[in-house]
Amino acid sequence: MLAAALRLADTHGLAWLSMRKLAAELGVEAMSLYNHVASKSDLLDGMASRVFELIELPDPALPWPDRIRALGVGAHNTFSAYPVVVGALASDQANPRSIGALRLIDALLGALLDAGLDERAAAQRYRSLLGLLFGLVLSDSMTAAGDRPERDAPIADWFGRIATADALPSLHRVLPALLDQNCAPDVEQEIEFFIAGVRSVARTRRKQAGRGKQR
Repeated sequence: MLAAALRLADTHGLAWLSMRKLAAELGVEAMSLYNHVASKSDLLDGMASRVFELIELPDPALPWPDRIRALGVGAHNTFSAYPVVVGALASDQANPRSIGALRLIDALLGALLDAGLDERAAAQRYRSLLGLLFGLVLSDSMTAAGDRPERDAPIADWFGRIATADALPSLHRVLPALLDQNCAPDVEQEIEFFIAGVRSVARTRRKQAGRGKQR
């Protein structure tokens, strides 16, 4: 049922998906689905859980940076296959509510704690990484959608006229790269930046803890 729901949502979008249409796809009566889910919201949570469960967990014995790399790249690859679910997660239409999904969250938090972060910092960096991954996936999916409305003047032309060297020098300088479709963020490089940030936060925390003990 969840596999069929993911397939239909990917093809037609979440707004199109309904219990009746899912039942028709499965060749059953719509009421029979309610033996497995309580509502469409419950179905969306199940779809989100299934996507989280597809992400392979790294060996917990690996160094924490290697675990974050594996989790980050694995999550990005899996999320990229189901961008419609990422949209539901980002807009709080769905939440992963299974023990399998929570194991992924636990593994990521464990790596952040092993890096030397305290609980609050680990929670902040966890949300930061999910935001990064969601943003990359949603940006890629919108770029690939190709269903933008027609405009009288392409946005690139408008930027070219407005972002002059005198008025907006930095934007003018970087604009050719921004308009280059091949100049997209690289997920592995972004994760390295993230890891460097975690190291910096952990280093600062250790220094503060050391000063506290000296007092």
